[in-house]
Amino acid sequence: MTEHPLKVFESLDPELLKLVHETGEFAIADGALPRKFKLLIAMALDAAHGAVPGVEALAREAMAAGATKAEVAEALRVAQYVCGVGSVYTAAHALKGIL
Repeated sequence: MTEHPLKVFESLDPELLKLVHETGEFAIADGALPRKFKLLIAMALDAAHGAVPGVEALAREAMAAGATKAEVAEALRVAQYVCGVGSVYTAAHALKGIL
């Protein structure tokens, strides 16, 4: 995997980077929805926004949290339904190396 896309903020604005990390931890933590489902939601959103590296990273993280390939696929079905076929193409580019 390539360098983290926010690495530049380590020196540019470390306080902002810390806030981004804390917000992410807060959003993805287990709660009423398990962490793996939250990661699948985030993955589907990144697919809808055309963020190939985000889809790849979040799919890996979701599977590490217990998500199955079938759950990854079904989350992407929802992205396609709501946001269109572009999300499927984004996901295909992101997932070809991990599924």
